[in-house]
Amino acid sequence: MVYLIFLLAAIVVVIAAIRLNTFGDIISKKSRLSGAAVGTFLIAGATSLPELTTSITAVYIDNPDIAVGNMIGSNVFNLLILAVVDIIYRRRRLFQRVGYKQHLPSAIMGLAFMVIVISSLLIPGSPELFGVGIEMVVIVLLYVLMVRFISNDEEESSSEVAATSKDYSLKAAVVGFIVLALIVFGAGSVLSISGDQLAQVSGLDSGFVGSFLIAASTSLPELVTVLAAFKMANYGMAVGSILGSNLFNMQLLAFTDLLYRDGAILAAAGNSHVFIASLAVFMTLAIIYLLLRPSTTSQWRYAVPSLVMSFVYVVVSYILF
Repeated sequence: MVYLIFLLAAIVVVIAAIRLNTFGDIISKKSRLSGAAVGTFLIAGATSLPELTTSITAVYIDNPDIAVGNMIGSNVFNLLILAVVDIIYRRRRLFQRVGYKQHLPSAIMGLAFMVIVISSLLIPGSPELFGVGIEMVVIVLLYVLMVRFISNDEEESSSEVAATSKDYSLKAAVVGFIVLALIVFGAGSVLSISGDQLAQVSGLDSGFVGSFLIAASTSLPELVTVLAAFKMANYGMAVGSILGSNLFNMQLLAFTDLLYRDGAILAAAGNSHVFIASLAVFMTLAIIYLLLRPSTTSQWRYAVPSLVMSFVYVVVSYILF
């Protein structure tokens, strides 16, 4: 029964995310926000709601490993989404169609966040501020600074408006966006509780369940967002939604730490998360390379970094399993 509940919750998340992305694109086209800005902040925040409710529920049931593993694992799975989509649609050369100046700050900041997390996991007894790890305070401050100074310059033409945008006003799109975000939030709660029960029934480690099974499920909205953005040829939104979601996930982890009252949440988590965070560092470095490298005419030579990312993800998953 728990498997069925887990599956149904994941399906609800996906369906809601499809419409969520549609309304996000309408808001992008009918407001002054660029596709990259909408992807990095608006859609990234909404599609990260399953991670938020999952981790909050994990704290409530006193399972910090699921809370931490879900956030870090979701970041890794998000990067895997970009890699796999880049391989499948290699003829479009995703990373050669987006301006690196708009996405590089998000990628570098995501890399910094993971380095901070790894340092905190490896060095026990880090200082706390009102029960929150000092590393989380640093992460939040860095994010606030990035949000303040990030550029919202247009990187794509907004002359082509999706057909669905003609059917909704900006106000209706905003209302629809909020309603669907709440649905995603509720389905994420069910996903977390059933995931915890799944760990108990199957005998799997909670860290593994959080980092891979639940993380993959809560990242389904990001997958739908990227595929929909590709369909609309809104490549800035595709990349921005993933990188932005990863940054937002770390803010949600900080919020989760605030709710966790038994000290810093990273101090309570197992060291196995270091391997997942290190994988996130490797994959983020690969994304940075893809954003900066010169153009190439060969399809398979272009796809090599994404192929390596996908292969390493599979190997690490197998080893940890």
